[in-house]
Amino acid sequence: MRVEIWSDIACPWCYVGKARFEKALAAFPHREQVEVVHRSFELDPGRAKGDVQPVITMLTRKYGMSEAQARAGEDNLGAQAAAEGLDYRTRGRDHGSTFDMHRLLHLAKEQGRQDQLIQTLYRANFAEERSVFTEGDERLVELATEAGLDAEAARKVLADPDAYADEVRADEREAAELGATGVPFFVLDRKYGVSGAQPAEVFTRALTQAWGERPPLRPVGQGDAEACGPDGCAVPQQD
Repeated sequence: MRVEIWSDIACPWCYVGKARFEKALAAFPHREQVEVVHRSFELDPGRAKGDVQPVITMLTRKYGMSEAQARAGEDNLGAQAAAEGLDYRTRGRDHGSTFDMHRLLHLAKEQGRQDQLIQTLYRANFAEERSVFTEGDERLVELATEAGLDAEAARKVLADPDAYADEVRADEREAAELGATGVPFFVLDRKYGVSGAQPAEVFTRALTQAWGERPPLRPVGQGDAEACGPDGCAVPQQD
């Protein structure tokens, strides 16, 4: 079974939602047969790379909140994150373009390190004092290396604005086609969609239902063709 997760590194509910989903997945009896793929979704597509501002400022300008409301919202998110065992800085974080991070996530997918990188980026953005937006490409290279990627490969991607750009845009178009207007957005076997950072119990029910409705294997070709089994392999007999 495949679970696709559309998310953005700048989305705090994606950070919390990933932890809740993983709690459900860890207790799922068939977890070893579940493939998880992370898909790209930008909350601010088209935001310039150098357009960085404090999170509180972004919230007041983009959503028309007062500073008090924005701070209260961050405090609530901090409490929600803490309940999932996550560190979360409620003050002093930045907000900016995540396009380059999504491009690196596609590189990481090719190298089998996608989950490691997205978790590293989440932690860096939400829990660490250093900004992932203001220190330039080398900060992202450092984080990519920490997640197990080759530093030079990461630098090469970041130096080429076209590298994996089409893959990021394709993910975002697909999200729109599936009806996703926000993230996190979880799609199970292209049959069920779960929107938002739902409680772990909701993900447990979704995993169980999706698994139970998987079609049974339909055998093609019956007979006594040679095969290997618990007792060894069939040995062709000579006439």
